[in-house]
Amino acid sequence: MDLETVMQELEALGTERTKKTYIGNGAKEPLFGVPTGKMKPLAKKIKKNQPLAEQLYATGNYDAMYFAGVIADPKAMTADDFERWIKDAYFYMLSDYVVAVTLAETDLAQEVADKWIASGEELRMSAGWSCYCWLLGNRPDSEFSQDKITNMLHQVEKTIHDSPARTKSSMNNFIYTVGTSYLPLHEKAVETAKSVGSVEIKRDNKKSSVVNAFDTIQKEIDKGRIGFKRKYVRC
Repeated sequence: MDLETVMQELEALGTERTKKTYIGNGAKEPLFGVPTGKMKPLAKKIKKNQPLAEQLYATGNYDAMYFAGVIADPKAMTADDFERWIKDAYFYMLSDYVVAVTLAETDLAQEVADKWIASGEELRMSAGWSCYCWLLGNRPDSEFSQDKITNMLHQVEKTIHDSPARTKSSMNNFIYTVGTSYLPLHEKAVETAKSVGSVEIKRDNKKSSVVNAFDTIQKEIDKGRIGFKRKYVRC
């Protein structure tokens, strides 16, 4: 399939209701409002296609950019490619659920994520922390440095309450993911979650929300899901 055909297919799958939801979450025109589940049959036809993914991402159309992440070939992407993608990721659904997810399937994931976490830019930091969530929730514990993850927990504990909104959310998810999916530091993550407590996340034109990693970890403990790993990063 070429770019024009895929864009036509995506447009046909869009709904006004979904479009309104996406806009409410921060998406901007142009977009079609395609429910992500409806993309799966199209993705099965195309499979991985990095050149097409690059064309789709460059359109600036939210649905096309999201679908680019679905059909991307992460191992064909370089650090510079991810820098281009994160630069155009204008809200969290792109930074955390397209760019960070795609990055998490590469060998350079930690290197790039570390750079983004240190950037001081809200969505880059959010993507960096989110990438670690995808990594820890999927890869064997042996692939991570326990000292490094410990230091990251310390960093979250010290800075989360003064961080930008989206970064706060991803940091909170990091504590939860370490506590749930990284067994060597389960207890440390629980201690960190207790110390951090509830985190208020203020959003533009929306009511503030409150998240609490300790409560979320406790729910996973109650379900007997400590040590849980996802089989796949991308669905």
